[in-house]
This record gives sequence, C-alpha cells and structure tokens, in this order.
Amino acid sequence: MTAYEKVMAARDSGKLTAVDYIAKMFGDSFIELHGDRRFADDKAVVSGLAMLYDMPVTVIGLEKGRNTKERMERNFGQAHPEGYRKALRLMKQAEKFRRPVLCLVDTSGAFCGIGAEERGQGQAIAENLMEMMALKTPILTILIGEGGSGGALALAVADEVWMLENSVYSVISPEGCASILWKDSTKAPQAAEALKMTAQDLFDLGVIERIIRQPKADDKAMFESLKLLVSRTFEKNLAMTDEELTSARYNRFRKLGTCN
Repeated sequence: MTAYEKVMAARDSGKLTAVDYIAKMFGDSFIELHGDRRFADDKAVVSGLAMLYDMPVTVIGLEKGRNTKERMERNFGQAHPEGYRKALRLMKQAEKFRRPVLCLVDTSGAFCGIGAEERGQGQAIAENLMEMMALKTPILTILIGEGGSGGALALAVADEVWMLENSVYSVISPEGCASILWKDSTKAPQAAEALKMTAQDLFDLGVIERIIRQPKADDKAMFESLKLLVSRTFEKNLAMTDEELTSARYNRFRKLGTCN
C-alpha cells in the first residue's frame, strides 16, 4: 500500500474504533467515567477504568463513531478542551493509585471551532503534554487510525507509542500539507509520501516502538495477543521507580530527531 492508501485505510468508516477495542480487550470490566469537572462531558473522549487480567488500568480513547449518528454525537473524534481535561483528570487519578494508563488514539485533530478556542483548546492540549511528561505511572499509547496533529499528541506523551499497520501519525493531513506547499490539495498522495506518516516510516525513524497487525472484529487471538503485549509492557514499567519511569519517558522524546 502507498502512504496515501494507508491514510484512506485509517479513515475507513468500517474499521474498528476505540469503543470496539475497549469492548474486545476489557469486556464488561470497563466502567466509563464522565466529565472534566469544569464545563461538560466530551463524548469524543471515552474514558474509564477497566481490568487487564488482574491489573486495574485507566483507559482513554478518542472515538470517531461507527455510523453517521454516532459520528455527529462524537464530533467525528475531534475533542473539545473539556475532552482533554477529562483525560487529564483521569490520568492524575491513575497516578494517585499508580494505575497504568492506556490511550487509544483515532482523530484527525482537536476541534478548532470558536467555542473550543474560547474555552482554551491550546492551553488544554499544552497542559496535557506537560503533565503527561511527568506523570508518575506507566503510559502506553496505541494509534488505531488517524493520529492528527496536537489533537493526537495530547494523548501520546507516553513511555511507548505503538501503531496499527494501517494507521498514520502526522503534524498535518496530506491534503492540508499539499494545499500549503503547492496550493493544490490533489497532490495529497505526494504529500503523504513526503510526510513520512505511516507506521513503517515512523518505526524506521524511531518515533514509535511497535507496529501492530490490523485486527478484524472476530480476531479473538489477535486481541488476546494485544492484551498480553500491553500487560507485559505495563508490568515492566511498573517495576521501575518513579524517577526511572519519568526519566526514561523524557529521554525518549529528547532523542527524537537526533542522528546516531
């Protein structure tokens, strides 16, 4: 597949969304928690508590919805400031009990409407970046579709970042990039190649740690394997001291873009 074909696959309305992964991985153990305690409950962000085998975890997902009605309700996965503040509230709660945090990212970007800007969208994202870097509990982020700009990064300051094989992660969409560079959005396929936004590109660049095979809805073995990988990663990081954990996370981001 070309880079732009993977962009189209990441946007496919028929693919599994965050609520599907939560259901497949955690079943009835997932308890959704709502609200940022400041303004509202953002339905683009699905978050709560769950059991990963015998390990309590906090799960936060950016949810696009699976049909037109759900997508309208979820704002197409574009979170408002209160969504990011809800996520941070639950991450700080997880830190209190040293409960690992799993983030599932699928968004074209944070919502950029007037209301969101008035309520501090940029500040909410910036606060997440700062707080996650120093959070004293393990964090793992998996990109399960689109990973667009700061809207995705606000849930991706993690100890490790994984991507599904047909997901993408970039500072801008190929169409937006093409419109800026060439004043021609039809050059999006060319922009997608230049942006190095596919899982393989980012793995080669050292931006992500693992590429996950794209699961199907009935692939129980795949979800069991994913659960086991997540569990082992959390167990490894829980064995670290707070200082070791936060230092390793900090150093992970400091080395991005450096030459070996």
